[in-house]
Amino acid sequence: MLLLQALPTSIGVAAIAPALLVLWLVIAADERPGPPTRVWLAFVLGAASISLLGIARAPFAAILAVPGNPWMTQGLRSIFGVAAPEEIVKVLVIITVSVRRRTFADPMDTVVYGAAAGLGFAAYENLAYLVQHADMWRSLAALRSVLTVPFHGALGIIAGGYIAIARAGTALGAHRHHRDWARISSWCLALFAPVALHAAFDFPLLTLQKHPDLGSTTRMLLGAASLLIGFSSIGFAIRLVRRVGRHHAPRTEIARERLSQLRQMWALLLVGSGAGFAGAAFVLTSLHHWFVNPERNASLLLIPLGMTSILVGLALLLATSAVYVFGRNRIRTSSEGFSSAPEPG
Repeated sequence: MLLLQALPTSIGVAAIAPALLVLWLVIAADERPGPPTRVWLAFVLGAASISLLGIARAPFAAILAVPGNPWMTQGLRSIFGVAAPEEIVKVLVIITVSVRRRTFADPMDTVVYGAAAGLGFAAYENLAYLVQHADMWRSLAALRSVLTVPFHGALGIIAGGYIAIARAGTALGAHRHHRDWARISSWCLALFAPVALHAAFDFPLLTLQKHPDLGSTTRMLLGAASLLIGFSSIGFAIRLVRRVGRHHAPRTEIARERLSQLRQMWALLLVGSGAGFAGAAFVLTSLHHWFVNPERNASLLLIPLGMTSILVGLALLLATSAVYVFGRNRIRTSSEGFSSAPEPG
Protein backbone atom coordinates (compact mmCIF):
# COMPACT_ATOMS: atom_id res chain seq x y z
CA MET A 1 0.00 0.00 0.00
CA LEU A 2 2.94 2.33 0.52
CA LEU A 3 3.72 1.99 -3.17
CA LEU A 4 0.18 3.00 -4.04
CA GLN A 5 0.47 6.03 -1.79
CA ALA A 6 3.71 6.99 -3.54
CA LEU A 7 2.05 7.11 -6.96
CA PRO A 8 0.71 10.69 -6.56
CA THR A 9 4.26 11.69 -5.63
CA SER A 10 5.40 10.28 -8.97
CA ILE A 11 2.82 12.44 -10.70
CA GLY A 12 4.14 15.49 -8.85
CA VAL A 13 7.72 14.67 -9.79
CA ALA A 14 6.70 14.14 -13.41
CA ALA A 15 5.09 17.58 -13.41
CA ILE A 16 7.96 19.52 -11.85
CA ALA A 17 11.11 17.60 -12.84
CA PRO A 18 11.10 18.60 -16.57
CA ALA A 19 10.94 22.30 -15.66
CA LEU A 20 13.82 21.97 -13.20
CA LEU A 21 15.96 20.04 -15.67
CA VAL A 22 15.47 22.64 -18.40
CA LEU A 23 16.27 25.38 -15.88
CA TRP A 24 19.52 23.62 -14.96
CA LEU A 25 20.52 23.52 -18.61
CA VAL A 26 19.95 27.27 -18.93
CA ILE A 27 21.98 27.94 -15.79
CA ALA A 28 24.79 25.75 -17.15
CA ALA A 29 25.04 28.08 -20.15
CA ASP A 30 25.86 31.00 -17.83
CA GLU A 31 29.55 31.40 -17.06
CA ARG A 32 28.81 33.61 -14.02
CA PRO A 33 25.50 32.42 -12.52
CA GLY A 34 23.55 34.97 -10.52
CA PRO A 35 22.39 34.56 -6.92
CA PRO A 36 20.60 31.19 -6.53
CA THR A 37 18.01 32.79 -4.24
CA ARG A 38 16.87 35.09 -7.05
CA VAL A 39 16.66 32.21 -9.52
CA TRP A 40 14.46 30.23 -7.13
CA LEU A 41 12.45 33.36 -6.34
CA ALA A 42 11.76 33.81 -10.06
CA PHE A 43 10.74 30.13 -10.31
CA VAL A 44 8.36 30.35 -7.33
CA LEU A 45 6.89 33.69 -8.43
CA GLY A 46 6.43 32.30 -11.95
CA ALA A 47 4.36 29.46 -10.50
CA ALA A 48 2.44 31.82 -8.19
CA SER A 49 1.73 34.23 -11.06
CA ILE A 50 -0.99 31.86 -12.28
CA SER A 51 -3.15 33.27 -9.48
CA LEU A 52 -2.97 36.68 -11.19
CA LEU A 53 -4.34 35.48 -14.53
CA GLY A 54 -7.90 36.46 -13.63
CA ILE A 55 -6.78 40.06 -13.03
CA ALA A 56 -4.67 40.08 -16.22
CA ARG A 57 -7.60 38.79 -18.30
CA ALA A 58 -10.09 41.32 -16.97
CA PRO A 59 -9.14 44.22 -19.31
CA PHE A 60 -9.62 41.96 -22.36
CA ALA A 61 -12.97 40.45 -21.38
CA ALA A 62 -14.95 42.71 -23.74
CA ILE A 63 -13.00 41.81 -26.88
CA LEU A 64 -12.88 38.01 -26.67
CA ALA A 65 -15.76 37.33 -29.07
CA VAL A 66 -16.84 38.41 -32.56
CA PRO A 67 -20.47 37.40 -33.18
CA GLY A 68 -20.88 35.37 -36.36
CA ASN A 69 -17.14 34.81 -36.90
CA PRO A 70 -15.90 31.75 -34.93
CA TRP A 71 -12.40 31.90 -36.44
CA MET A 72 -11.89 35.52 -35.43
CA THR A 73 -13.28 34.71 -31.99
CA GLN A 74 -10.80 31.88 -31.65
CA GLY A 75 -7.95 34.16 -32.68
CA LEU A 76 -8.92 36.82 -30.14
CA ARG A 77 -9.19 34.24 -27.39
CA SER A 78 -5.77 32.86 -28.30
CA ILE A 79 -4.21 36.33 -28.08
CA PHE A 80 -6.13 38.11 -25.32
CA GLY A 81 -7.64 35.19 -23.43
CA VAL A 82 -4.49 33.05 -23.10
CA ALA A 83 -1.25 34.47 -24.51
CA ALA A 84 -1.35 38.11 -23.39
CA PRO A 85 -2.40 37.51 -19.75
CA GLU A 86 0.11 34.69 -19.25
CA GLU A 87 3.04 36.58 -20.79
CA ILE A 88 2.17 39.81 -18.96
CA VAL A 89 2.41 38.13 -15.55
CA LYS A 90 5.69 36.43 -16.56
CA VAL A 91 7.25 39.72 -17.68
CA LEU A 92 6.16 41.34 -14.41
CA VAL A 93 7.91 38.55 -12.50
CA ILE A 94 11.12 38.98 -14.54
CA ILE A 95 11.17 42.74 -13.96
CA THR A 96 10.38 42.31 -10.25
CA VAL A 97 13.21 39.83 -9.69
CA SER A 98 15.79 41.72 -11.76
CA VAL A 99 14.91 45.30 -10.82
CA ARG A 100 17.47 45.52 -8.01
CA ARG A 101 20.30 44.18 -10.11
CA ARG A 102 22.73 46.65 -11.61
CA THR A 103 21.78 47.35 -15.21
CA PHE A 104 25.11 46.28 -16.69
CA ALA A 105 26.12 43.72 -14.03
CA ASP A 106 25.39 40.60 -16.09
CA PRO A 107 22.69 40.60 -18.78
CA MET A 108 22.66 36.79 -18.73
CA ASP A 109 21.12 36.94 -15.25
CA THR A 110 17.95 38.42 -16.73
CA VAL A 111 17.80 35.58 -19.27
CA VAL A 112 18.09 33.02 -16.47
CA TYR A 113 15.39 34.81 -14.46
CA GLY A 114 13.16 34.75 -17.54
CA ALA A 115 13.70 31.01 -17.95
CA ALA A 116 12.99 30.45 -14.24
CA ALA A 117 9.75 32.45 -14.37
CA GLY A 118 8.52 30.67 -17.49
CA LEU A 119 9.45 27.22 -16.17
CA GLY A 120 7.88 27.92 -12.78
CA PHE A 121 4.67 28.81 -14.57
CA ALA A 122 4.97 25.64 -16.68
CA ALA A 123 5.60 23.44 -13.62
CA TYR A 124 2.43 24.62 -11.87
CA GLU A 125 0.38 24.34 -15.07
CA ASN A 126 1.85 20.89 -15.70
CA LEU A 127 0.90 19.73 -12.22
CA ALA A 128 -2.67 20.93 -12.72
CA TYR A 129 -2.97 19.07 -16.03
CA LEU A 130 -1.54 15.81 -14.69
CA VAL A 131 -3.73 15.82 -11.58
CA GLN A 132 -6.78 16.59 -13.72
CA HIS A 133 -5.95 13.70 -16.08
CA ALA A 134 -4.48 11.21 -13.60
CA ASP A 135 -5.63 8.25 -15.69
CA MET A 136 -3.24 9.17 -18.53
CA TRP A 137 -0.58 11.09 -16.63
CA ARG A 138 2.41 9.18 -18.03
CA SER A 139 1.72 9.88 -21.71
CA LEU A 140 0.62 13.44 -20.93
CA ALA A 141 3.77 14.07 -18.86
CA ALA A 142 5.98 12.78 -21.66
CA LEU A 143 4.25 14.96 -24.27
CA ARG A 144 4.32 18.13 -22.18
CA SER A 145 7.91 17.61 -21.04
CA VAL A 146 9.08 17.41 -24.66
CA LEU A 147 7.29 20.51 -25.96
CA THR A 148 5.01 22.49 -23.64
CA VAL A 149 7.39 22.88 -20.69
CA PRO A 150 10.42 23.90 -22.82
CA PHE A 151 8.11 26.19 -24.82
CA HIS A 152 7.08 28.13 -21.71
CA GLY A 153 10.72 28.33 -20.68
CA ALA A 154 11.65 29.56 -24.16
CA LEU A 155 9.07 32.36 -23.97
CA GLY A 156 10.51 33.44 -20.63
CA ILE A 157 14.02 33.38 -22.13
CA ILE A 158 12.89 35.52 -25.06
CA ALA A 159 11.29 38.07 -22.72
CA GLY A 160 14.34 38.12 -20.45
CA GLY A 161 16.69 38.32 -23.43
CA TYR A 162 15.03 41.39 -24.90
CA ILE A 163 14.89 43.03 -21.48
CA ALA A 164 18.64 42.41 -21.15
CA ILE A 165 19.26 43.84 -24.63
CA ALA A 166 17.13 46.90 -23.84
CA ARG A 167 19.05 47.53 -20.62
CA ALA A 168 22.56 46.69 -21.81
CA GLY A 169 22.49 48.56 -25.11
CA THR A 170 25.83 48.53 -26.89
CA ALA A 171 27.19 45.98 -24.38
CA LEU A 172 25.28 43.33 -26.35
CA GLY A 173 26.02 44.77 -29.76
CA ALA A 174 22.68 46.55 -30.10
CA HIS A 175 21.72 50.22 -30.32
CA ARG A 176 24.69 51.21 -32.47
CA HIS A 177 22.35 53.27 -34.66
CA HIS A 178 19.09 54.92 -33.60
CA ARG A 179 19.72 53.96 -29.99
CA ASP A 180 16.53 55.38 -28.52
CA TRP A 181 14.33 53.58 -31.04
CA ALA A 182 16.30 50.33 -30.61
CA ARG A 183 15.86 50.49 -26.84
CA ILE A 184 12.12 51.14 -27.14
CA SER A 185 11.68 48.36 -29.69
CA SER A 186 13.57 45.91 -27.45
CA TRP A 187 11.27 46.70 -24.53
CA CYS A 188 8.25 46.20 -26.80
CA LEU A 189 9.59 42.89 -28.12
CA ALA A 190 10.08 41.68 -24.54
CA LEU A 191 6.28 41.43 -24.32
CA PHE A 192 4.96 41.33 -27.89
CA ALA A 193 7.31 38.60 -29.18
CA PRO A 194 6.31 36.04 -26.50
CA VAL A 195 2.63 36.99 -26.87
CA ALA A 196 2.73 36.54 -30.65
CA LEU A 197 4.54 33.19 -30.45
CA HIS A 198 2.27 31.96 -27.66
CA ALA A 199 -0.90 32.94 -29.54
CA ALA A 200 0.36 31.34 -32.76
CA PHE A 201 1.14 28.14 -30.83
CA ASP A 202 -2.23 28.01 -29.04
CA PHE A 203 -4.50 28.96 -31.95
CA PRO A 204 -4.23 25.60 -33.79
CA LEU A 205 -4.59 23.62 -30.55
CA LEU A 206 -7.63 25.59 -29.37
CA THR A 207 -9.16 25.25 -32.81
CA LEU A 208 -8.72 21.47 -32.69
CA GLN A 209 -10.31 21.41 -29.24
CA LYS A 210 -13.22 23.65 -30.25
CA HIS A 211 -13.93 21.93 -33.59
CA PRO A 212 -13.43 18.16 -33.16
CA ASP A 213 -15.35 17.50 -36.40
CA LEU A 214 -12.63 18.94 -38.65
CA GLY A 215 -11.27 16.73 -41.42
CA SER A 216 -8.19 14.62 -40.85
CA THR A 217 -6.07 16.70 -43.25
CA THR A 218 -7.04 19.97 -41.55
CA ARG A 219 -6.36 18.49 -38.12
CA MET A 220 -2.95 17.25 -39.26
CA LEU A 221 -2.03 20.66 -40.68
CA LEU A 222 -3.12 22.47 -37.53
CA GLY A 223 -1.17 20.07 -35.33
CA ALA A 224 1.92 20.37 -37.53
CA ALA A 225 1.69 24.17 -37.43
CA SER A 226 1.58 24.17 -33.63
CA LEU A 227 4.57 21.82 -33.43
CA LEU A 228 6.52 23.95 -35.90
CA ILE A 229 5.87 27.15 -33.97
CA GLY A 230 6.67 25.51 -30.65
CA PHE A 231 10.02 24.02 -31.66
CA SER A 232 10.94 27.14 -33.66
CA SER A 233 10.37 29.25 -30.55
CA ILE A 234 12.62 26.93 -28.54
CA GLY A 235 15.28 27.20 -31.25
CA PHE A 236 15.03 30.99 -31.27
CA ALA A 237 15.40 31.06 -27.48
CA ILE A 238 18.54 28.92 -27.72
CA ARG A 239 19.95 31.33 -30.31
CA LEU A 240 19.16 34.28 -28.03
CA VAL A 241 20.89 32.59 -25.08
CA ARG A 242 23.99 32.09 -27.22
CA ARG A 243 23.87 35.69 -28.39
CA VAL A 244 23.77 37.02 -24.85
CA GLY A 245 26.19 34.38 -23.55
CA ARG A 246 28.85 35.18 -26.18
CA HIS A 247 29.42 38.53 -24.52
CA HIS A 248 30.51 36.85 -21.28
CA ALA A 249 32.30 33.89 -22.84
CA PRO A 250 35.31 32.71 -20.80
CA ARG A 251 38.49 34.48 -21.82
CA THR A 252 41.04 31.94 -20.47
CA GLU A 253 41.67 28.25 -21.10
CA ILE A 254 41.01 27.43 -17.46
CA ALA A 255 37.64 29.19 -17.58
CA ARG A 256 36.73 27.41 -20.82
CA GLU A 257 37.60 24.05 -19.30
CA ARG A 258 35.55 24.85 -16.21
CA LEU A 259 32.55 25.70 -18.36
CA SER A 260 33.03 22.50 -20.38
CA GLN A 261 33.08 20.41 -17.20
CA LEU A 262 29.95 22.16 -15.95
CA ARG A 263 28.09 21.40 -19.17
CA GLN A 264 29.16 17.74 -19.06
CA MET A 265 27.91 17.52 -15.49
CA TRP A 266 24.50 18.96 -16.35
CA ALA A 267 24.17 16.70 -19.41
CA LEU A 268 24.88 13.57 -17.36
CA LEU A 269 22.60 14.81 -14.60
CA LEU A 270 19.79 15.36 -17.09
CA VAL A 271 20.05 11.88 -18.62
CA GLY A 272 20.62 10.12 -15.29
CA SER A 273 17.73 11.82 -13.52
CA GLY A 274 15.42 11.16 -16.43
CA ALA A 275 16.35 7.47 -16.62
CA GLY A 276 16.05 7.01 -12.86
CA PHE A 277 12.68 8.76 -12.70
CA ALA A 278 11.30 6.84 -15.69
CA GLY A 279 12.34 3.54 -14.13
CA ALA A 280 10.88 4.40 -10.72
CA ALA A 281 7.61 5.58 -12.22
CA PHE A 282 7.36 2.45 -14.35
CA VAL A 283 8.02 0.12 -11.40
CA LEU A 284 5.47 1.90 -9.20
CA THR A 285 2.75 1.92 -11.83
CA SER A 286 3.40 -1.73 -12.72
CA LEU A 287 3.03 -2.73 -9.07
CA HIS A 288 -0.07 -0.58 -8.85
CA HIS A 289 -1.64 -2.47 -11.78
CA TRP A 290 -0.71 -5.76 -10.11
CA PHE A 291 -2.33 -4.78 -6.80
CA VAL A 292 -5.49 -3.70 -8.60
CA ASN A 293 -5.61 -6.83 -10.83
CA PRO A 294 -3.64 -9.61 -9.05
CA GLU A 295 -4.71 -12.19 -11.61
CA ARG A 296 -3.00 -10.23 -14.41
CA ASN A 297 0.68 -10.58 -13.55
CA ALA A 298 2.03 -9.70 -17.00
CA SER A 299 3.01 -6.24 -15.78
CA LEU A 300 5.39 -7.80 -13.25
CA LEU A 301 7.43 -9.23 -16.09
CA LEU A 302 8.27 -5.68 -17.16
CA ILE A 303 9.50 -4.59 -13.73
CA PRO A 304 13.09 -5.69 -14.53
CA LEU A 305 13.11 -3.11 -17.31
CA GLY A 306 12.21 -0.42 -14.81
CA MET A 307 14.88 -1.62 -12.39
CA THR A 308 17.43 -1.56 -15.21
CA SER A 309 16.46 2.03 -16.01
CA ILE A 310 16.92 2.95 -12.34
CA LEU A 311 20.37 1.34 -12.27
CA VAL A 312 21.34 3.20 -15.45
CA GLY A 313 20.19 6.45 -13.87
CA LEU A 314 22.18 5.80 -10.70
CA ALA A 315 25.26 4.95 -12.75
CA LEU A 316 24.98 8.21 -14.67
CA LEU A 317 24.50 10.17 -11.45
CA LEU A 318 27.68 8.56 -10.08
CA ALA A 319 29.41 9.50 -13.33
CA THR A 320 28.19 13.06 -12.81
CA SER A 321 29.78 13.13 -9.36
CA ALA A 322 33.02 11.75 -10.81
CA VAL A 323 33.09 14.39 -13.55
CA TYR A 324 32.57 17.10 -10.95
CA VAL A 325 35.16 15.84 -8.43
CA PHE A 326 37.95 14.94 -10.86
CA GLY A 327 37.25 17.92 -13.11
CA ARG A 328 37.33 20.29 -10.15
CA ASN A 329 40.60 18.87 -8.87
CA ARG A 330 42.20 18.94 -12.33
CA ILE A 331 41.15 22.53 -12.95
CA ARG A 332 42.32 23.52 -9.47
CA THR A 333 45.70 21.91 -10.13
CA SER A 334 45.98 23.66 -13.49
CA SER A 335 45.03 26.96 -11.89
CA GLU A 336 47.65 26.61 -9.15
CA GLY A 337 50.31 25.65 -11.68
CA PHE A 338 49.39 28.63 -13.80
CA SER A 339 49.51 31.05 -10.86
CA SER A 340 52.86 29.73 -9.64
CA ALA A 341 54.56 29.85 -13.03
CA PRO A 342 57.44 32.36 -13.11
CA GLU A 343 56.82 35.57 -14.92
CA PRO A 344 58.79 36.07 -18.13
CA GLY A 345 61.58 38.31 -17.66
